[in-house]
Amino acid sequence: MLELDRVTKIYRTGTFGGKALCAVSDVSFRVREGEVASLIGESGSGKSTIGKMILRLIPASAGRISFDGVDVATLKGEALKAYRRKVQGVFQDPFSSYNPIFKADRVFSLIRKEFFPDVAPSEWSDRVERSLLAVGLNPAHVLNKYPHQLSGGQLQRFLIARALLLDIRFLVADEIISMLDASTRVDVLNLLVDLKSSGLAVLFITHDLSLGYYISEQAVILYRGHIVEMGATEKVYADSLHPYTRMLMASVPRLDRKWSEAEASQQLRIAGPSGACVYYERCPLADRSLGCDQKQPVLIEVDGGHSVACFRHAGP
Repeated sequence: MLELDRVTKIYRTGTFGGKALCAVSDVSFRVREGEVASLIGESGSGKSTIGKMILRLIPASAGRISFDGVDVATLKGEALKAYRRKVQGVFQDPFSSYNPIFKADRVFSLIRKEFFPDVAPSEWSDRVERSLLAVGLNPAHVLNKYPHQLSGGQLQRFLIARALLLDIRFLVADEIISMLDASTRVDVLNLLVDLKSSGLAVLFITHDLSLGYYISEQAVILYRGHIVEMGATEKVYADSLHPYTRMLMASVPRLDRKWSEAEASQQLRIAGPSGACVYYERCPLADRSLGCDQKQPVLIEVDGGHSVACFRHAGP
């Protein structure tokens, strides 16, 4: 369905754009119909940048993003509008998606104005009610309310309902539950699981490994814009190959023991020269004899779709 092929994003920074910041480097992965893929990494790893490129909010600097075999960068006019009817995004902070001086359900009227201007008012009201019921909201309780009168979970569901009005096929869910309380998180996750059963594909962007494991079939681990490990979620979690993935797994809080400073500490070494592995300065297994301080390892498949970018798994 959706495929990224060696996608790179470079931002121009500094005075007059004289410096370059590579936010995403040579990223390739595929999300199939009815599949949830988790894009996992710490803040600044390039997760949201990838989501914005998929949504055509920002252009890619290099590489190709294709949907049903069509390069989305080539879409213009009605073709781009049709793409946005199929591919939508829901973001981390639901409150920032609403204008506080308008009622929250204005997001539905904007969809109608742009995509369904010929639909009769009665039919549109029926569609809105069906979409709200599909996300577990009672229309009588949430319609005609201002954003401050609704909870964060209700506002997130509003945004998902807005996407459902367009009969979307692909959803970019960018940290959509990070601002919600624990009970509401489970409700929204279960909603995504239900939508997946109807064929919806989801790119679930998160920094929380437990959530990624709960919902996804595929896990993509990102560090400083590079994919360091990728594969079926069960394999990546049960048999982590990259030192960064292992560090993430070890950082997940456990209920059977207390946190200790020794577990949280990471020994940093002097950064390698330009072009070294992006994880070199934090990697406890870095080995100059393998070339860790000289270049970035390429992503290679080591076991049935399980891939890793690490010289220790590069073979002879």
